[in-house]
Amino acid sequence: MSRTNLLDREVGRAMSTLSAAAKQGLGDPALAELVVIRASQLNHCAFCLDMHLTIAREHGVSAKQLDLLSAWEEAGDVYDERERAALALTEAVTVLTEGFVPDEVYERAAKHFDAPRLAHLVALITAINSWNRVMVARRIPPGGYTP
Repeated sequence: MSRTNLLDREVGRAMSTLSAAAKQGLGDPALAELVVIRASQLNHCAFCLDMHLTIAREHGVSAKQLDLLSAWEEAGDVYDERERAALALTEAVTVLTEGFVPDEVYERAAKHFDAPRLAHLVALITAINSWNRVMVARRIPPGGYTP
């Protein structure tokens, strides 16, 4: 089977719909981009990194936040508490090193996001992880995204 046939149009539309709904429900496009970029860094998805870095800049995410995202925990006040809680949840859901999301990470996020927004945040993290896995499996190179 060709790697270019691993995602058909119907599945792509469904994944796009999930991603768009999760972003819209989160209500903060800049934060959404930080989340999807961090997951894409962890998953080594060059296509998604290229795409979402472009989108993040369009949403006004600062160069400093983008530059330091891979070291967000050590970046001091570059990220506020809400952003750090979202990034911690992103890492916990993406990596699942202990087989689950630690309660303290989830509770930290729940302090900054009401129930609907937290549900959208988890959906966004889940969606980008799916996209990353599809694009990495297909070996889609960066540079193919056009706004």
